[in-house]
Amino acid sequence: MKHFIIPFISLLSFTAAAQTKVQVVAIGSYNCENLFDTTDDPDKKDEDFTPDGSYGYTGDVYRAKLHNTATVLSRLGTDVTPDGAAVIGLVEIENNTVLEDLVSQKEIAGRHYKYCWYPTPDERGISTAMLYNPGYMRVIASEPIPVPLESLGQRRPTRAILHVYGVLAGDTVHILVNHWPSKSGGEAASAPGRMLAASVNKRFIDSLLNRNPETKVMLMGDLNDEPTSEPVINVLKAKADKNKTGKTDIYNPWIRMYKKGMGTENYRGEWGLLDQIMLTGNMVHKNSGWSFHKAEIFNRDFLINHIGSYKGLPHRSFTVSHVWDNGYSDHFPVLVYLIREKK
Repeated sequence: MKHFIIPFISLLSFTAAAQTKVQVVAIGSYNCENLFDTTDDPDKKDEDFTPDGSYGYTGDVYRAKLHNTATVLSRLGTDVTPDGAAVIGLVEIENNTVLEDLVSQKEIAGRHYKYCWYPTPDERGISTAMLYNPGYMRVIASEPIPVPLESLGQRRPTRAILHVYGVLAGDTVHILVNHWPSKSGGEAASAPGRMLAASVNKRFIDSLLNRNPETKVMLMGDLNDEPTSEPVINVLKAKADKNKTGKTDIYNPWIRMYKKGMGTENYRGEWGLLDQIMLTGNMVHKNSGWSFHKAEIFNRDFLINHIGSYKGLPHRSFTVSHVWDNGYSDHFPVLVYLIREKK
């Protein structure tokens, strides 16, 4: 396995604090907005994303979509670490075919990203996945964790949670990549599904921490709910204040950002912060391994629409009338940076 020398940076470049040499690793999460292949899967409702479908999803469009997505991934975290994001949770991925095509794109091929992915029960065929740089992370095991909406009397299935267990540059971690049920059908009707997804995550995290309070867990993805929503606050019991986050609590740095009006997607003129990365409290305070330093919405200029009625919003792949707009996604990616002092 190829090993990277993780670059040292100066903490002075992050803050105005006294200069301290540290190592840094970037962790990202990105909703790719319908990264499909062009083939009709007879078992899934993916007909819209075929050459004859409503999006006119031809081979040329697919190749452009891959290029644009890889461009985003190539830039994540590079302002801080030259190797970019070591781990990236992905949402709205159709299958392993698109993942193979994605990691082969010239923009990121040099990082030799590998991936974890499982087929999805979702009717449209969209699922979660995780890319990881093998120079930074060694995967030990992975599995899908079902979110059983049928237990709520719902017939339409949702995406499983992707659980990946491995060693991140010397530190053992568990990563949960999520894509919670959408608000289709209205807030009240859809809320139980997100509550269930949150409870599945919470039970799993608690089971790990009950066995070992030092177990480090990151929960990420598109939650289709805000950082201040009931599933996040009352089910996950996520904390906004690092100083009030205990070792076995969950810390959510996006709560304060959302309260300041920041967001990753915009619906009818209102910013939402659906894309989040949370960490267990044992990763928040300084420890012998990687610990949280800061969080960032990756809303770079090239990802923003600069013309028309959608000026200032994420430059999405397609217009609302399903015309290819050579954009990226209707969501901005998010990042957290983990640091550890030079030994």
